[in-house]
Amino acid sequence: MEKIRNFWIDSYTSDKTAFGFELISFIFTVTASLSLALNARDPNMAFIYPFFFVGSITQCYASVRRGAAWVMLLTGYFACVNVFGYLIAINII
Repeated sequence: MEKIRNFWIDSYTSDKTAFGFELISFIFTVTASLSLALNARDPNMAFIYPFFFVGSITQCYASVRRGAAWVMLLTGYFACVNVFGYLIAINII
């Protein structure tokens, strides 16, 4: 238990701003995925994509702050794909 506790404390104290952005990312991404799961038969992607977008952008920024290059690249890609998917969901593309 002590190792788990220290993991969270170290994450918070190493960069409080990144930790806050990661928390926002977690909340928005979990909300989007839960909404997608609960409405799997007919999901409203115009609602879901913005939540995934906020989650990916905030995680991308936190990754830049922490120097996590591959996480930044992956979440940056997710942000781009979410914009593209949103434009399809609202019939612009």
